Amino acid sequence: MKVEIWSDVMCPFCYIGKRHFEKAIENLPFKSEIDVEWKSYQLNPEYHNKNNESVYDYLSRSKGMPVEQARQMTKQVSDMALDAGLTINFDKNIPANTFDAHRLIHLAAKHNLQDLAEEKLFEAHFVRGLNIGEHAVLLQLAQEIGLDREESSAVLQGAQFAEAVRYDVYESQNLGIRGVPYFVMDRKYGVSGAQPVQAFTDALTKSFAEWKSAQPKTNLTSLNQNDGAICDENGCELE
Repeated sequence: MKVEIWSDVMCPFCYIGKRHFEKAIENLPFKSEIDVEWKSYQLNPEYHNKNNESVYDYLSRSKGMPVEQARQMTKQVSDMALDAGLTINFDKNIPANTFDAHRLIHLAAKHNLQDLAEEKLFEAHFVRGLNIGEHAVLLQLAQEIGLDREESSAVLQGAQFAEAVRYDVYESQNLGIRGVPYFVMDRKYGVSGAQPVQAFTDALTKSFAEWKSAQPKTNLTSLNQNDGAICDENGCELE
């Protein structure tokens, strides 16, 4: 069963939601039958950090709140992250445009490294305090992911996967997605936000049961009374 996850690597709840989702998947007996695909989403596609703006200044300006209120808000998010086993350091967090990061994730998907790319980019942004809007940083991360440096450089210097990113965003609009993370299960059910682990467990269990019941049966009903003229591992014979 396919699960599509719309996410932005500048979104802390997407990082937390990823961890909750993974914990839910890990304990499911059908986890090997879940196919996860990450989809691009940009919370602020027009944003470019040109003045070395801190996350507190960014939130204060974009949400119209005092800087101290922004600090308190991020403290609450950090506490939530700790409960999920993550350490988010907002003091060194650098707001960035994520378009090229999403293009790198699409490149990673081409090499079956998409989930690792998501993880590395989240870690770089929220834990290591790296500027994931810079090509030099993205190239460094590409190597850590296991991607070829020359291919990664060519992608970042060009426009490859740009339309793929835009199409993901277009799909999200058609599905009515207005915020991330957003988890779409078999294009039938949606789960919005960094829900608790149990919520993901329940949603996955329900979705998988319905998906499984709709799959072709593996044991066929025979329409004849005998095997007739067949060949098998014991040879060929008539019945």
